[in-house]
Amino acid sequence: MDAANELEDLNRFIMSNKVLDIKRKFYTTSEDAYWSFCIRYIESKALMNEQFSKKNKIDYKTVLSEDQFVVFSKLREFRKIIAQEEGVPAYAVFIDEELSEMAKLSELSSSTIINISGIGEKKLEKYGNKLIEMYLNYRSL
Repeated sequence: MDAANELEDLNRFIMSNKVLDIKRKFYTTSEDAYWSFCIRYIESKALMNEQFSKKNKIDYKTVLSEDQFVVFSKLREFRKIIAQEEGVPAYAVFIDEELSEMAKLSELSSSTIINISGIGEKKLEKYGNKLIEMYLNYRSL
């Protein structure tokens, strides 16, 4: 294995695990000198899952029509505002898949978004009505 491949493997290892500590020591012998590293780490399945999910991310610009993507983008903006107001991550309000389904609807209302998978009464009450109101206010401008 050449040095470039070894470096790539080391970088991949470090990025896929939680590094707790690195101890390094320089050794010399009569013929050679080298560095030795001891890496203390915790396997991070969460990091690996995050990297996997980023690779399989959906490009909604290619999935939705141009008009639907405009609506989707606005809904994402409104979701971000709601998330900031509530102090929660944006995905806790609505995930992109739910927003894309909303963007496909001809009418955005409580009775139409309640039928989207992942949106129940509680989510509708807590976030949905506010999102709908923000969107309808935007549309009336």
